[in-house]
Amino acid sequence: MKRAFMIWTVTFLSTLAFLVWQKVSGPTYEVKFHETVAGAHVSGRLLRTHSINADMPVTVHAPDEGVTAVVQWRRYPTSEDWQDLPMTRDGQVLRAVLPRQKMAGKLEYHVHISKDGQSVQVPPKTAAVARYKGDVPAMILITHVTCMIVGMFFSTACGLTALLGGRGSLRRLSELTFLFLLVGGCILGPIVQKYAFNAYWTGWPFGGDWTDNKLAVGALVWLVAGLRCRASEPGRPVGKWWAVAAMITIFIAYGIPHSFHGSTLDYKTGEHIQALARIIGLPVG
Repeated sequence: MKRAFMIWTVTFLSTLAFLVWQKVSGPTYEVKFHETVAGAHVSGRLLRTHSINADMPVTVHAPDEGVTAVVQWRRYPTSEDWQDLPMTRDGQVLRAVLPRQKMAGKLEYHVHISKDGQSVQVPPKTAAVARYKGDVPAMILITHVTCMIVGMFFSTACGLTALLGGRGSLRRLSELTFLFLLVGGCILGPIVQKYAFNAYWTGWPFGGDWTDNKLAVGALVWLVAGLRCRASEPGRPVGKWWAVAAMITIFIAYGIPHSFHGSTLDYKTGEHIQALARIIGLPVG
């Protein structure tokens, strides 16, 4: 009983930890800032993902009316000249909007905040990069995300059961893991990708999208592990090291930030590329 409690507790906590990591580490996570300019406090969140169906708002909470701000932006990745967009005051908030882009189009931008001859730039060094995407139906997106979470949960439970000698069925746990990864990643994942970026698959061999590639590898490893665990019975944990290896593979996959090196619009050619693929010379689609 104690061993089972430990396995399921660690499974729950590790799944939760990876969910938080995926949220805060990805390239679409908002850039939060809190700054002081000439004694005035300013704060806000800079968006890094937005719908293609609307301009993207940029807001700065600045109660001091002496504070002004300018958004400096350009299309990404390009060497175009930066454009200055003054922000307008709306009560305690300074506002501006950046123009909508096509699917996978990106803009990079800074906000220059000033008062009494003093100024700060946010982000202070590397510009925030926002990617535009198509709207995904809520039910499809929710089901996709839920399946991926549950797949991670059962992957961890199966691997720990195999590693620690728990009483759970490796066969059943491995089957559930593969089922949820298959539905969430290999079926619903491409559908989400199609809605968002008009492409079902941008991973190998068509591109270098790490999200597609890591899901494919994770599902494939769990397929093999599930087949190896089919003969497993209580007291006879056949394929347990495959289950452990598959769990570690999923840990590595979920450790890679979501949307890392994902689809990017090449403004010169009008094609979708993957940033990493272009850098290292892989074929892109």
